[in-house]
Amino acid sequence: MKKIGPQTQTEFFNMVDTGYFIIYFGADWCRECQYIRPKLPVIENEFSQYRFIKVDRDENIQLCLELNVRGLPSFIAYREGQEIGRFVNGNLKTQPEIEDWIRSLK
Repeated sequence: MKKIGPQTQTEFFNMVDTGYFIIYFGADWCRECQYIRPKLPVIENEFSQYRFIKVDRDENIQLCLELNVRGLPSFIAYREGQEIGRFVNGNLKTQPEIEDWIRSLK
């Protein structure tokens, strides 16, 4: 999973403009993020049609606010620059829940 540094909203949308993306929003101090982080490589391998990008919330607070990402961990999917789904809340997420969410994306 590629981690991006601080991004403006314009830089972010330029990055997700072409292709399929799953953006993971997390933070090192987040207990729920620590729980799911070891499972992300397995999820990434299963859904190779997507590019997985990690956004550190603490390095990208303004971007998270602009994208209405309030809870961690959170996931937003993009296809050709358009948001196609989000799994955003502050609850513990399991590997099967994330995989089911990705499968549900249209």
